[in-house]
Amino acid sequence: MDSCDPIEVFDQPEVHHVLFYPVRLPEAGKDDPRNIFFEVEPGIRIGCRFYKVQESSSTVLFFHGNGEVAPDYDEIAPFFNDINLNLLVVDYRGYGYSDGDPTIANLLKDAKVIFIKVKQWLKDNGCSGILFVMGRSLGSLCAIEVAREYQDDLAGIIVESGSATNFRHYLGLFGLIPFEHPVWKEGKNFFNKEKIRLVKKPTLIIHAEYDSLVPLEEAKVLFANSGAENKKLIIIPRADHNSLMYGGEKQYFKGLADFVGNYATH
Repeated sequence: MDSCDPIEVFDQPEVHHVLFYPVRLPEAGKDDPRNIFFEVEPGIRIGCRFYKVQESSSTVLFFHGNGEVAPDYDEIAPFFNDINLNLLVVDYRGYGYSDGDPTIANLLKDAKVIFIKVKQWLKDNGCSGILFVMGRSLGSLCAIEVAREYQDDLAGIIVESGSATNFRHYLGLFGLIPFEHPVWKEGKNFFNKEKIRLVKKPTLIIHAEYDSLVPLEEAKVLFANSGAENKKLIIIPRADHNSLMYGGEKQYFKGLADFVGNYATH
């Protein structure tokens, strides 16, 4: 890996192998009425799942983690709905009912296409509430990319278990992309911590105290680099990367409800 182009370095088979864990779902579930499909390029459709409270509620456009698919949120969506939030969960290429195969280049490109199409779809379907973007873990790459490009169309951004350095620690656990590799140097506007400096909209960062995959320090770096005047960091005590939503349920969803409540009308 001698290239210094971040996309070229990240879009290598050995990196894909640990960044992406795509699961394709049986075609039989494709007709679920909650499923929505958006074409991101000719012949490539991305599956999403919409959990609606009501048309006037705010909507969270949610980009999930690398080992999840949208229907995994069937049990989690009610927690969002209980605080009067519509939840629209986005899959990636190769995940769920989506076409194609995931790459970092496609992940970032598709996120922006999806955002534009979701915004129009919500309008066409009478959903008048304000829109927030949220990314969990791998999805933080998508959420911050969307927020940087389209912040004027958003009420705010929420990052959960996100990485400031695009998973440098996580990739290091597998011995990939050595820490001394020149790709880790700033200046190419690739890292989340660089992009989030340009995001001025209200920002909420949620992270587990004992996250073993994306250390808490990453959240603190994101928070420090956030360009938002109104920003908050919530640390879920005693939780790990995959247990904070349930283990810290009250704190997690109260923080989310307070954040959305503060900025849904601004």
